[in-house]
Order: sequence, then structure tokens, then C-alpha cells
Amino acid sequence: MTSPFRHRAGRSAAAAALTLAGAAVGLVGWSRLAVNRRMPLPPALPGRHERLETARAGDLSLYSTADAQGVPLLLIHSINAAANAYEVRPLYLHYRGLRPVYALDLPGFGFSERSRRRYTPRLMVEAIHAATDEIRRRHDNLPIDALALSLSASFLARASLERSDCYRSLALISPTGFDAKLSGEGPPDGHRGRDWLRDALDRPPFGRPVFDALVTRPSMRFFLQKTFGSPRIDEGLFDYDHASAHQPGAEHAPWCFIAGHLFPTDTTRLYERLRLPVWMVHGVRGDFVDYRLVPRVAGRENWRVETLPTGAFPHFEQPDAVTAGYDAFLAGITRLPPARPM
Repeated sequence: MTSPFRHRAGRSAAAAALTLAGAAVGLVGWSRLAVNRRMPLPPALPGRHERLETARAGDLSLYSTADAQGVPLLLIHSINAAANAYEVRPLYLHYRGLRPVYALDLPGFGFSERSRRRYTPRLMVEAIHAATDEIRRRHDNLPIDALALSLSASFLARASLERSDCYRSLALISPTGFDAKLSGEGPPDGHRGRDWLRDALDRPPFGRPVFDALVTRPSMRFFLQKTFGSPRIDEGLFDYDHASAHQPGAEHAPWCFIAGHLFPTDTTRLYERLRLPVWMVHGVRGDFVDYRLVPRVAGRENWRVETLPTGAFPHFEQPDAVTAGYDAFLAGITRLPPARPM
């Protein structure tokens, strides 16, 4: 005799399955019919905006303003679901007219190529190499200064270790890799990616609809507030991020980010190997405040570490303090001993 409890359990499971299927169908329908995936996206920065065709990193978007003379400065944004060159806008606007300034959209973000491929630290390093080579070609092969935000600091560190003669100095704003979770002493040039997760996320018909749900305005405001550690976010950055996340192919690089493919396995070791002059600044609010491993480098002669009472984007909250600290660091470079070869 069949138990009535089994009938009830079967009906409950069937109802749950139908509800889930209905929600999935509804999500796909909402994404296709209600979400604008081609929002107008103006250039994030003033000046010259061009695309570089590269063999190893695909087509790259590069902004520049080179009216002034001096050592070129390359600015590199962070990695997140809606990253782009707008993240370095306060620094770009400050230094234009004072020296040649360039800003890169990394692969998968902004106006750079957003094809469906595996985005890894190696791909990002190749993009930095390509941009640096182009910048130096235009400026008599001078070594450049380069500044990167958050996770991209590890990409810049590796790029400089591979081609130290291309750089005069490095600047790292809120770099990942000094915390307990994302520090790295693992295999060199590796990543933490899980292919099965990336394949599950970045797959039709649900990959883009789920991403569309992730980058709604309420969701993006929530995560940006965690970055700033405050409800007082930069509204221009918020609006631009929202538009950038609603472009064709915008989901591919973020899914690799979420699946771990963009997190190096050896970040801490990269920082410890640096011999170039390094300036670092970070805030004390929000989700990015674990810098417990900074003492490994803070006492070194080539490192200068500063802290500001801000979130992870101090250059938006206290741009004058950030640029003053950076300028003081650059002014002192000539007093540092020359970098030793690796």
C-alpha cells in the first residue's frame, strides 16, 4: 500500500520543480524583453580614444592625453562585474596637461574586446605588455610610471617583473593579495579558476539573464557601497558602470572573475619580488580592509605604504591626498637606490 506521505512529497517536489522552471523561463523572458543590452556608452575619459589590435590580448581600448611632456603614466582599472577605465577618471583628469597620461580598458571590459573566452591573469598581463609597448614607442622608449587598482595590481606586478626595464615605478591602490583569503604563495603564473563553474555560468540560455539580474541598479549600488564602505558613492561612476555592464558580451569576463580565473595563485610572492620603486595606498572602510601581510614589504627601501580614512577607491573620496602622496613618492624616486636585476 502506498503511503499518502509519499504522494504529498511527490506533489511538493513536482510543484517546486514547476516553480523553478517557471522562474527560469521568466528570468530569460525578462532579460530578453525588458533589459537593454545596448545602452549608450560614451567614452569614459576625454582625449584620444583608440583601439589597439594585439595578437595575444585581442582588441584593446586605450585612452590618452599626451599634450604635455614628461614620463608617461599608465592607469589600469580594477576587476569586477562592471569594471572600466572610468575607475581611474579622477587621476586621469588630474594629470592630463601635466604629463602624458594613458588609461587602459582591460580585456573583457569597457571598449576592449568582450568575446567569450577564458579571462586569466596571463591575458591581462599580455594586455598591459601591449599597452606599455605602444606607449613607450610613442615616447622614445622611456620607462613609464604605471598605476593599478585592486586585483589589477597583481597583473601590473607580474608585467613589471617580466619586463622591468619598461617601468620607472609602480603605484598600487587598494591592491589585493595582502589579505588572508587572496594572498598567494602557490604555483607561479597560475590562477584559481574552476572551469566547471565558469562553464556553468557562462552558458546559454541562462548565462546572460543571470548576469543581467546581477547588474541591476539596486544590486550594483549595493556592491559599490561595499567598495566605498559608505552610501556616499560616486554617482558618475555608478551610472557609467551600469551602462558598461549592459553592453554585448559584458558577462564573459565577470563570469571568469566569479569562477576564480582572474585570481593569481602567487600574488604575495609577486609583491615580494618587486625591486622597482613601489607606492601603495589603501583605505580603512568597506569590504577591502584586510592588509595583514603588508609588513612583508612595508619596511623595504623601495616600498612606500600609506593609509587614508576612505574606502577602496580613495582617489574618488580624497583625490588631493592621493595625488599629493603619489607626487611626493615620485619626487623621491631619484633618492632610491637603482633596481637590482632579478
